[in-house]
Amino acid sequence: MAIRIRNKKSLEFSTASMSDLVFLLLVFFILVSTLVSPNAIPLTLPNSNSPKVIDSKKDVTVYINEELQYFINDEENLIGEDQLESSLSAELKSATEGNVILRVDQTVDVQYIVNVIDVVNNVNTKRQSRYKVILATQPK
Repeated sequence: MAIRIRNKKSLEFSTASMSDLVFLLLVFFILVSTLVSPNAIPLTLPNSNSPKVIDSKKDVTVYINEELQYFINDEENLIGEDQLESSLSAELKSATEGNVILRVDQTVDVQYIVNVIDVVNNVNTKRQSRYKVILATQPK
C-alpha cells in the first residue's frame, strides 16, 4: 500500500508582503522629504507677526547672506551685485507675473534690500511684467 503525502510543498513565492513593505518605505520617505528645509542657505531672518503668504504663481527666491553675497534660488547660483539684474531677468523670463521672495539675513543693511527691490522694479518696467517683492520673515 502506497502512502500519499497530503501536504505538498509549494515552490511559489508570494510578493504581496514585499510590495506592502516597498509601499510603506515610499510613504515614509515622502513624508520625511517634506520635513527637510528647502532653504539651503543658513540665514537668521527678521521676526514678524505677519501671516504667511502663499501664492501659486511663479516664485523666484533671492538670498542675501551676512557676507552680502547674492544667490538666486539656491546656493549654487552665487552672483555679484552687478549681475543681479541680468540674472533676475533671466529667471523671470518665463512668466509676466509672480513673486520675488527676498530672504535676507537680519544683519544685512536695508540698503541691500532696497537695491533688490529697485532691480525688480527695473525688470518690471522693461518687460511690462508684474512681479512683487515679498520679504521673508520668521515668526516671533
